[in-house]
Amino acid sequence: MFEVSAPSALQWLIGVELARFRNEAKVSLSELAETTGISRAKLGHLETGRSMQYPADIRKILKACGVDREHVDRIVLLSGRADEASWLGDWTDVMSDWLRTIVGLESLARHEFVFEPIVLPGLVQIEDYARELTQAASRVRPDRAERLVEFRMQRARLLSKEEPLECHAIFNEQALRLRIGNQDLLNAQYRHLLQLADQPNVTIQVVRPEAGPHAAPNGQFVLLDFADARSIAYIELQDAAVFVDDSARVRTYTLSTQSLARVALSPGESATLIESLIR
Repeated sequence: MFEVSAPSALQWLIGVELARFRNEAKVSLSELAETTGISRAKLGHLETGRSMQYPADIRKILKACGVDREHVDRIVLLSGRADEASWLGDWTDVMSDWLRTIVGLESLARHEFVFEPIVLPGLVQIEDYARELTQAASRVRPDRAERLVEFRMQRARLLSKEEPLECHAIFNEQALRLRIGNQDLLNAQYRHLLQLADQPNVTIQVVRPEAGPHAAPNGQFVLLDFADARSIAYIELQDAAVFVDDSARVRTYTLSTQSLARVALSPGESATLIESLIR
């Protein structure tokens, strides 16, 4: 579990896989350098994503770690993917490295589970809702606020692109009732949630206080699943993010998603609750 600043989400994700396999094989960087003929420094950069991972190097490293061909081919295939987050370039002036990494990973992911206890998740916010939150954030420079709102709206388009991101969003009832703007704004946000819930790639559930405890009492987290890589979790902080890639720790977050889905209202019941809030 660590804080990350990576030049490319794709390279970072491949690096995580390389480091995982090496650690599972209980091979040190020095030992791997001797076996592969790749310098220890370069191996370190490949694992952090700070150097481009070419297929030949990937195969050499994973073979030295005793990795099955199936997994080798999977990581090589991942390295050949296009940079699906190239659109981020338009907003690099207002984005931190950690946020760029998060959204880059979302662009690569197949499925995202997000739990938010206080506010509605960013992917399901309407523009005015996002604007109110941005203006309330003291760490956002006024001259960058509107650009950040534009970025949030572009990020939300991951749910409606040709091959959309599958999203399972669970949030506390408090997030629905939090006063953001006026009632007209909230009504628009509620209607947007109902429209999203009708999409086949989006599942929305609400946790009510009377439902009792669940396995995510510490708050917000996201779990990303990939077609060609193992799952990663992350937690957004005030001005950074913590990424979790250790398999055992990721398993804990997976169990939390299952607990939340059991405790929350069903998607149909959640839609009924949201509709009841429209006034």
